Amino acid sequence: MPDRGNQVAQASRPASLTSLAIAVLALLTAEPAHPYQMRHEIRVREIDRVMKVTHGTLYSTVDRLAAAGLIQPVETSREGRRPERTVYEITPPGRDQLLDTLRAELMRPAPSYPKLATALAFATLLSADEVASLLQRRSIEVESQLSAMNAAMDASLKSRSHPLKRVHLIEVEYQVALLRAEHDWLTALIEDIREGRLTWEAAIHE
Repeated sequence: MPDRGNQVAQASRPASLTSLAIAVLALLTAEPAHPYQMRHEIRVREIDRVMKVTHGTLYSTVDRLAAAGLIQPVETSREGRRPERTVYEITPPGRDQLLDTLRAELMRPAPSYPKLATALAFATLLSADEVASLLQRRSIEVESQLSAMNAAMDASLKSRSHPLKRVHLIEVEYQVALLRAEHDWLTALIEDIREGRLTWEAAIHE
């Protein structure tokens, strides 16, 4: 007879993992931890550069993973007047789903829907001159982000207190590559508009 507990756990298991869920499961492969420890490790390893992490989203992610049977509590403790802290460990199903997700994400490109692409799809509602001006401002901001990320990455590699190896920063390298490509593309597009190689009449006149 099939194990009803296993059936319930598998039925509640999420079909896909969010970026934060992947991070939580990955951290727990090293050792059991409570959410406060996870948050600290996320900051130290600068994982929050590639995903949004807040106190609320971290705890809700931990709750969902526990409900799905991908992690489980191993102990609960209290220090003084501080709230109770529950330590979690990854379960065998959690490890399996984590590894399957990592393999799939590394292997297959998935469609993304950036807001810039949406705005570009309807850019002809504005005049070409205004679009070029707005994109120029975006280009300056992207260049600033590039400089900041490169400086932060260099500092992380050379840090005396918490130096990070390059392998722990390849996700930041990826983001830098995307920003650099966007900056180069924006520069070329702005030039095409201002040199008259790309023109249109604004569909909406104010």
